[in-house]
Amino acid sequence: MRSRRRPLTRALLAIGTLLLIANGTFPLLWMMLTSLKDENELIRMPITYVPDEPTLRNYVQVFEQLPFARFMLNSAVVSVSATIACVTIAALAGYALARLNMPYRRAILTAIVMTSMFPALVLLVPLYRVFLGAEIPVVSQVVAFLHALGMTFVPADVQGPNLLNTYWALIIPYVALSLPIATLILTSFFQLIPKDLESAALVDGCTRLQTLVKVIAPVSAPGIVTAGIIIFVNSWNEFLLALNFNTAMTMRTVPVGITMYQGEFAFPWAVISAAITIGVLPLVALILLFQQKIIAGLTAGGVKG
Repeated sequence: MRSRRRPLTRALLAIGTLLLIANGTFPLLWMMLTSLKDENELIRMPITYVPDEPTLRNYVQVFEQLPFARFMLNSAVVSVSATIACVTIAALAGYALARLNMPYRRAILTAIVMTSMFPALVLLVPLYRVFLGAEIPVVSQVVAFLHALGMTFVPADVQGPNLLNTYWALIIPYVALSLPIATLILTSFFQLIPKDLESAALVDGCTRLQTLVKVIAPVSAPGIVTAGIIIFVNSWNEFLLALNFNTAMTMRTVPVGITMYQGEFAFPWAVISAAITIGVLPLVALILLFQQKIIAGLTAGGVKG
């Protein structure tokens, strides 16, 4: 009886796997095929699934109609900066929670989980007022100092006495929003590392920070990569804060920039599909490049008490 059930179970698992793969890849494939069609073929009936005469004109229009290259640069700068800052802070916090005898450690982990439940919409108005300098007067002084050092990283024509229309307006909230999940992932990984490695490094004269950088971090590479990919993807795809904080054309990010191709009475499906395809490619490349480490990081287990 068991021998008969095994082929059926394998067949059901294979079918389920194929359905999951189709569910994940079909929208991307359909979008790419749409980006290769002209407007006439898009409205033709019956629908053509594969373009009769593929064209790259839509990809050219993506860069001709709007400064999409600038949108890509803005998203890259914001996402990479937020990822590096968030992983660094999360590594320090995760190491402290996993290794140091901290009081109320469970309460701290619970608080971290609770903070991750707040949506970005709740923070929109308070953050806007803070970056505008209306709530915290010292913000204006900090911004003036950053402008003097040239560290606002925006063209001179959009600079002002606040953090709006700067990379900082997105980097700071992106780090804060991604920090809880990154801390939980890294805490879980650090707890799985044998303490003997850390003890040996401390005996050899390493400080706690040196032990984290030279011993713990290399062993925890799958967890660090997993946390970094999650932060990068969330920062790259974020729309609400980017729409409201960076309103200058030269400071738009990819998700916001894609919505600007739509007109009042027109919706250029082919051009928008081409823009989405270009915007998704960096994420696909990252996931394919680090897929083994991502799988290892996601299957490492839960946070130990």
